[in-house]
Amino acid sequence: IGAGKIVAMFESFGSNEGVFYFLGAILSSSTDPEVHFKYIQAASRCGNMQEVERVCRESTVYDPATVKDFLKEAKLPDPRPLIYVCDLHGYVNELTEYLYKNSLMKYIEVYVVKVNPMQCPAVIGSLIDLDCSEDFIKTLLQNVRAACPIEPLCAEVEKRNRLRILLPWLEARVAEGNQDPFLHNGIAKIYIDTNRDPETFLKTNQFYDSAVVGKYCEDRDPHLAYTAYKRSWGSCDSQLVEVTNRNGLFRLQARYLVERQSPELWEMVLTVENQHRRNVIDQVVSTALPESTNAEEVSATVKAFISADLPNELIELLEKIVLHKSADFGKNRNLQNLLILTAIKADKSRVMDYINRLDNYDGPEIAKIALGDPYRLYEEAFLIYKKHDMNAEAMETLLTNIESVERANEFAARCGDPTVWYKLGKAQLENGQVVEAIESYLKANDSTDYVEVIQAAEREESYDDLVRYLLMARKMAKDQLVDTELVYAYAKTERLGDMEEFVGGTNTANVQQVG
Repeated sequence: IGAGKIVAMFESFGSNEGVFYFLGAILSSSTDPEVHFKYIQAASRCGNMQEVERVCRESTVYDPATVKDFLKEAKLPDPRPLIYVCDLHGYVNELTEYLYKNSLMKYIEVYVVKVNPMQCPAVIGSLIDLDCSEDFIKTLLQNVRAACPIEPLCAEVEKRNRLRILLPWLEARVAEGNQDPFLHNGIAKIYIDTNRDPETFLKTNQFYDSAVVGKYCEDRDPHLAYTAYKRSWGSCDSQLVEVTNRNGLFRLQARYLVERQSPELWEMVLTVENQHRRNVIDQVVSTALPESTNAEEVSATVKAFISADLPNELIELLEKIVLHKSADFGKNRNLQNLLILTAIKADKSRVMDYINRLDNYDGPEIAKIALGDPYRLYEEAFLIYKKHDMNAEAMETLLTNIESVERANEFAARCGDPTVWYKLGKAQLENGQVVEAIESYLKANDSTDYVEVIQAAEREESYDDLVRYLLMARKMAKDQLVDTELVYAYAKTERLGDMEEFVGGTNTANVQQVG
């Protein structure tokens, strides 16, 4: 006739025992939810709590919502059957509310400590919603200890803005050596919200997630967000740049860029599309790089500016560290070279000043570049040669490039270098300034060009000067031409006594040719 009708018959006589014993006999073989529910109901009415608890824990047949509602209404002195139903079928919040409102606090602890610690986060969240006292919540957590999962617990409490309740529990887990990032994220957030020296924590703690904590800080304190992102050293570069741009923290960004030495990061920041590029460059030039004492940082920054094709900004940068900084970089040869060469290419008006003020650059190489196309910085090249005591090259520049014999004469007189006088003499001879050329050759004490000098002097009939030159030349050049021309020059200047004395002495002159 069916179990339902038999149950109804027993119920019509108010016989809960009849229902209990009848259904107990068929329960193990029945898949009817109603049979299981009626059995639970009858067992509870008969006071057989052990059987109620067993079926609630072991049966997979009953309808959980129906059983849950019955057990709540029954308000059994021992709520463990309800605990099992709610735990197995996801009614944790409802269970917590029932236990709390019925002052069954002991059973809340039983549930999270002994039955299912993994549901502790949901229970804590519900208790907060029910305005449960913080002391009870803290005690509950201390009893659960490390069995409670950290991530969902922090999430449940944080979304209710009550994170600081967890501080004692979180610190106890840290004391146990737990390195879970979610644990350290939670502590970081509490320290930030309570202003408990958060900066030191963010700088020294190794375990929190920089991306999570940095994001948490962005609207609270951008400086702390920067600290958190910086600590990740690369994995949060874009977030760091974004938060410093948004809050005008360009000095911090510049310091990070210099320290980080990342070509990719520099490229991202120095791109033309970056509307904050100028602000960052200003801070790199004025503060971040001048503060640095690391040669690799300076090198990486300089390379970044070169790669970004920022010659004028590079000049600003190099001026700051080479001209206006007392550290070792002021004497760095490579940086001085780079400053002058960049100015040659990008801002010629600065080159002369750099040449005057700097003294540890590769002068010859830079002078060659300055002289060449398309720069043609002749005065600058002359100054470099002069400053490096390369007198011959300086004279060559005056004569060939600047084309000023007058200045060349002044320069030769000032430096008194025989090589310089020789170059001047040769140039004067080529310009038809025979007398001046002979004077220069005499000061150079150089007779190398005696053939050309003799021809030019005879052409200009400068025999008096030629005599002086040939007297010097015959000390070095043992050539019949020199002695012969000297005899001829004596004759042309009517210095017959000198001629007779010379001819009477040792000489190689061809007197017949002169006659």
